[in-house]
Order: sequence, then C-alpha cells, then structure tokens
Amino acid sequence: MADPHDLAVDTTLTVRYFAAAADASGCAKETFTVPAGADLATVERVLIERHGAPMARVLAVAAFLVGDDLTRDRTAPAGSEVDVLPPFAGG
Repeated sequence: MADPHDLAVDTTLTVRYFAAAADASGCAKETFTVPAGADLATVERVLIERHGAPMARVLAVAAFLVGDDLTRDRTAPAGSEVDVLPPFAGG
C-alpha cells in the first residue's frame, strides 16, 4: 500500500488579472490546479506555460497580491487566490 505522504496533492488556485495581465491572458480570471503549498515562482511558471511570451513580459514587472500582502517575492506561498498586478500608468 502506498504511503499517503508520497501522494502529490493539488490545490485549486484562482488567478485574477488586471490591466496588461488581463490582455496577456485573454481573460479577467481563471482557476486551475497547482501542487499544494505552491509558491509564486510555481504560479509564474504555470502562467507562462499557459499564456506564453506576452505573459512572461508582464510577469517580469508585475507584483502579486496574495490576501492582503503585495509582493514581488516569488518564494512567497501562493495560497488559493492570487491577483497579478502589472505597473499601472498615472499618478
């Protein structure tokens, strides 16, 4: 019998896109699965795989909002909902 600790567990992640990130993804929001405990680097890799070079360019300058925390730290845990926030024009 397999050890339950050896089984990969996935979790549902909702990503909301704003401004240029919405343009790059072609949508305002999407939901998919990532490994449980995924960090933002994992989310970034998944988003680039899903949306290609346009998303890679946006993510190179974007910040992530996870809960109440705005971060560019890709080692931060993703949680269950992430907002992708590219720089906004204006002041």
